[in-house]
Amino acid sequence: MIRKIVDYQKLNEDILNLLVDKFPDGYADKDIIAFRNAQNEYIEAVEVRTEDTVYLVKIGKRLVQAMEQHEEVEEEEEEEEEEDLTNDNIDMC
Repeated sequence: MIRKIVDYQKLNEDILNLLVDKFPDGYADKDIIAFRNAQNEYIEAVEVRTEDTVYLVKIGKRLVQAMEQHEEVEEEEEEEEEEDLTNDNIDMC
């Protein structure tokens, strides 16, 4: 299995979706993994997995903001899709 450390700035939509799905209400202290990297820097991250990769996503205030914004956009898109489906089902005489 591949392990990758990812900064929030380099998150693609797939990883962001995994984060939002795994932590819909945000992450807690128990979800945080702390370690030192090769430069001996203290890192805190949360883990998400795909079939072949474990991502350790560095956490911080901006990660929380990115997750919240992503979730809001997804909700807006879902509402728009529902409205489109509702409008398609209306019979015009």
